[in-house]
Amino acid sequence: MRRRNFLGYSLLLLAGCTAATQSSSPTATAMPDRLRFSVTDAPGLEGLQQEYEPFRAALEEILQTTVEFFPVEDYFMAASALQSGQVDLVWAGPSEYVAVRARTSATPIVSLVRSTYRTIIAARSDSGIQSLADLKGKTLDMWKLGSTAGQLGAAIMLMEAGLNPQTDVKAIFTEDNTLTPLKTGAAAAWARPFNRYQPAIEQEGAAATDYPIIAEGATLPGDVFVLASQLGSELAIAIQSQMLANAEKLMTAIRAVESLAERFGNGELTQGNDADYDVLREAYRAIGQGDFLQQ
Repeated sequence: MRRRNFLGYSLLLLAGCTAATQSSSPTATAMPDRLRFSVTDAPGLEGLQQEYEPFRAALEEILQTTVEFFPVEDYFMAASALQSGQVDLVWAGPSEYVAVRARTSATPIVSLVRSTYRTIIAARSDSGIQSLADLKGKTLDMWKLGSTAGQLGAAIMLMEAGLNPQTDVKAIFTEDNTLTPLKTGAAAAWARPFNRYQPAIEQEGAAATDYPIIAEGATLPGDVFVLASQLGSELAIAIQSQMLANAEKLMTAIRAVESLAERFGNGELTQGNDADYDVLREAYRAIGQGDFLQQ
């Protein structure tokens, strides 16, 4: 992939070259001819086009280079594609990011954080469960295996309450977005992302007092945009700078798609920081999945 020298161009600018009339010249000329872009939870080209076309177009305009979709089936394929140079930029969920990072040296350039992205744990009002301590020996539905806000967020909360996620509770994964696991008694408590609680209450035609939240976790790390390490630190800084400088334009593109607006509507693009995800790595180890973090 051909790249021009960012520092060299900057020196030419200082020398008064004609590029001084181009408002974004240094960053634009640092860009490769194209960037291949993947999203780890949007398998297939059709899925990418349906949900991420406004974002792709906005990113292409901001970076002033061609941005092409590169579909991947999962984070394993994304990691392999990053390593082999098949893909340049990947949008990954938080739990997927730590797996990708463990298998590559890809650079986290921008995070998409959400103030409401946290885990809640609820129980039936007649269950006698009023705190996390009451969950010892009980069954906890963590929604979906590998879910950041379902499984990992719940594991963090259990650890903070002095419980061992492996031995003090029985974890099940119903992948049910309704309150059915609580209604039927399949689970004594129900761990979900915060934004799924109220819709589940409304779908059931119940009141929050019927299924009270017994604990609420801290804000979790956000999704991450990672750049292939082969592209170098200068380009990583250039893309990061442009994305953050045009954050509202990118967020507008995300909000233009209903499904993404529901998830990320209150999101904010911030500088990526790998250390922010150590809490998820700790959670993986706590649930006995430390090997998942190995290359």
